[in-house]
Amino acid sequence: MTSSLRPDLEVHLDATILAAWPLPQPGDDADKEARGRVLVVAGSAEMPGAAVLAAIAALRAGAGKLQVAVPQSIAAAVAAAMPEARVIALAQADDGNFKPEAVERLAELVARSAAVLIGPGMQPESAACTLVAALLPKLTADTALVLDAGAMGVVRDDLGPVARFSTPVLLTPHAGEMASLTGVPKPQVQADPGKVAADAARCWQAVVALKGAETWLATADGRRWRHVGGNAGLATSGSGDVLAGLIAGLAARGASLPQAAAWGVALHARAGDRLAQRLGPLGYLAREIAGEVPALMESLSRGD
Repeated sequence: MTSSLRPDLEVHLDATILAAWPLPQPGDDADKEARGRVLVVAGSAEMPGAAVLAAIAALRAGAGKLQVAVPQSIAAAVAAAMPEARVIALAQADDGNFKPEAVERLAELVARSAAVLIGPGMQPESAACTLVAALLPKLTADTALVLDAGAMGVVRDDLGPVARFSTPVLLTPHAGEMASLTGVPKPQVQADPGKVAADAARCWQAVVALKGAETWLATADGRRWRHVGGNAGLATSGSGDVLAGLIAGLAARGASLPQAAAWGVALHARAGDRLAQRLGPLGYLAREIAGEVPALMESLSRGD
């Protein structure tokens, strides 16, 4: 599907497009390794739930094996909340930065992971960025990296910029985060999100998912996808963590980052629509979104 798209072509993501761009499917006799190993690096003392939300979403997206790396102070709580995961406790210094042994441990895990998500709920931002910068040289072309929340700051000039990524990387900013990352004022981002996403993708040599009621996906070679959908209820605490986890889980299964982002955005929006129909347009919880995804993947694969 992606190879047939001209670099100047803008595609509206709908059920027909997604059905024609099927996700990798394991065979009936495939084990969990065949469905891919995902590593989620997330959470902090103030936001331990972000790691749980992203991790659950990665499994709901179909990843076969889940590892969650969190600060040592919350590891026990996350392990209790996620019996399906292997939980790795990361040592932190008093200033919030991860100790060298934590980076070394993560490097070992990254080398064995099909997809890595870094960022949901991590604090402080400087620690997340330092961690990303240390891990980037450990990545290969076979590892998909998804950066969310504070981890995206690695591209900012004042946090030690990475001008261009040399391995597959996807960033998931909303309009406010994009303004902070690029210096483009938020009203300008909102006025022309497709162009801003495309410019950022070229600058960073990355895939960019600029989130909103109208979400734009852009790649460094100029491809763009536009998705319109979802509802106001998705604008709730933890919703972005779920989306990031969905994308990472799909990438672990073997989807390219553009495909994982396209399906992740569509599944996230449709899950919100189902919850709005059942519970009402406002007040459903981020933790409820991922549970809608398995059935939606099946129906979308049929073009429903």
